Amino acid sequence: MSLNPLERPARGTQRRAGRRLVWSFALPLAVVAGMMTTGAVSASPPPAQPDFGPNVKIIDPSMSTSAIQTLVDGIATQQIPNQFGNGRYEILFKPGTYGADTPLNFQLGYYTDVAGLGALPTDVAVDGSIDVYNQCDSSGSCVASNNFWRSISNLTINVNNGGCQYGEFWAVSQATSMRRVNVNGYATLMDYCSGPSYASGGFIADSVFANSGITSGSQQQWLTRNSNIDGWSNGVWNQVFAGVNGAPAQNFGVAGGVYTTLTTNPESREKPFLYLDSNNNYRVYVPDAQFNASGATWTAGQTPGHSLPISDFFIAKPTDSAKTINMALAKGKDLIFTPGVYNINRTLLVTHPDTIVLGMGLATLEAQNGVIPMKVGDIKGVEISDLIFDAGAKNSPVLLQIGSPFASLLPSGRHGFSDPNDPTTLSDVYFRIGGAHVGKATVALDVNSNNVVLDNIWSWRADHGNAGTVGWTVNTADTGLIVTGNNVTATGLFVEHYQKDETIWSGQNGKIIFFQNEMPYDPPSQAAWTQRDGTLGYPAIRVTNNVKTFQAWGIGSYSYFNQGVNIYSANGFVVPTKLAAGSVHDALTIFLSTAGFGGIQNVINGTGGSSTIANPDTVVPVVSYP
Repeated sequence: MSLNPLERPARGTQRRAGRRLVWSFALPLAVVAGMMTTGAVSASPPPAQPDFGPNVKIIDPSMSTSAIQTLVDGIATQQIPNQFGNGRYEILFKPGTYGADTPLNFQLGYYTDVAGLGALPTDVAVDGSIDVYNQCDSSGSCVASNNFWRSISNLTINVNNGGCQYGEFWAVSQATSMRRVNVNGYATLMDYCSGPSYASGGFIADSVFANSGITSGSQQQWLTRNSNIDGWSNGVWNQVFAGVNGAPAQNFGVAGGVYTTLTTNPESREKPFLYLDSNNNYRVYVPDAQFNASGATWTAGQTPGHSLPISDFFIAKPTDSAKTINMALAKGKDLIFTPGVYNINRTLLVTHPDTIVLGMGLATLEAQNGVIPMKVGDIKGVEISDLIFDAGAKNSPVLLQIGSPFASLLPSGRHGFSDPNDPTTLSDVYFRIGGAHVGKATVALDVNSNNVVLDNIWSWRADHGNAGTVGWTVNTADTGLIVTGNNVTATGLFVEHYQKDETIWSGQNGKIIFFQNEMPYDPPSQAAWTQRDGTLGYPAIRVTNNVKTFQAWGIGSYSYFNQGVNIYSANGFVVPTKLAAGSVHDALTIFLSTAGFGGIQNVINGTGGSSTIANPDTVVPVVSYP
């Protein structure tokens, strides 16, 4: 939180996923639709709806707009103020048009996902808006800087509303996503109808915005990737575009410019999604990886990939034990976590290649008794999405471990450990230490496998929360992310408030496209936050000296030390000086607000100048390093 040209697998490529053999094709939409929906014609009765539990709400076009409005408004009323509660909801719209008679306008609160069940985003159309507004406190201050943990995906919004809050209002901050969305009409990433309207960052991918453009407004930082937009205005500190048709031109560091623009995105893999085929069978579509691509993946037909039947999945409920879930994983089942909080008292083990793990409604895996909630073996192609990993009161060494600590020492592809064309991918995966309850972990996310994509990750040691859940000795955590694997790409990485090196990167050929960090607010003294060699503070990213190749674009670190004493960090970022010239593009630091203490003395490796009370809320940039 802050204060203020497609590459696809060869036709007929075989992909072995545990016990099953799946064929991956890139075909025109009509053919894909047929393959996803047909085989032998069956006279069987309509398929039964899977049991997704009571907090998955499935909306049908036969429902009246008023009934839908009542349903979604009821969830919003409960969830908008419910920042650290246990409510979790998934709202799914079956293919059709909604709000054609009376516009359907509703808000999203915490831990709420809205998605269309069509094969394409155009199969579900909402005439109206699906909004996130500012939250106002008792003093009348209205901001969006705590609007976390919510998403919208796989549908069309035909903007139809009025009043001050005209347009699609998406005033969010970390741990949110807008994916595979088609917006016709004006969109804003801030709520300008109440003030001061601060907003603190977010993520758009694989989406299309037409007929009015996007106002970024007060958004301090943002990543948009692999999308089509028809205009973008404003921006505060750090706005990054990768493979976005219509993106603003690169201008970072030029007369206050804040845009970092890559014509293509080096690597991406879109998130798997649930959909209904023409026989009303529930299936999951799994997109392929793309390389050096631009624009949304679905505008000329279905995204290249393959489809899985729902019968491949174990559908977990919060009442299921970790033992039960592990038995399903051991049998080679894919996994859906329905909405809720899961008490994980033994490590969940993902050992089959190409296993798909989907969360619904930001399902939350809470560590019990210091366990590691999930480990992924030295295997390829695992995809994990839409989950929160939550530390428990007893320290966990790690919350999610990808590959063994020795995996990166083996040649890429040996024994199937990794595959650059079938990367393990984490999409909309979030980590929390403290806030809802006391939490402790040494490391949040540990990535040891080669060929991994990290796509929209928020790793957060809480800076606020319920009473008694936040404090220097209460919610303890050293590091938000460790990467030892080679060829790891992060697109959208938020790591905040950890107590030592916040991100440690030791793998070769790593790439970070957009990074946002806040240093911990609460070191009680400089002595408590000084390295063993006497270096003041810890960096937001440390790239270790063994690394020969590494690149980053649009990386920012901010400071706000609030304990009433001057606390300093020597550097925002530390990287090997032997990296190729210009390996780091557009780095910055900022001293937040005008009431804090200390600051960051240098942007990177002793260069770039300081951000302190002398230059509050001002970008201190380094355009290229070394």
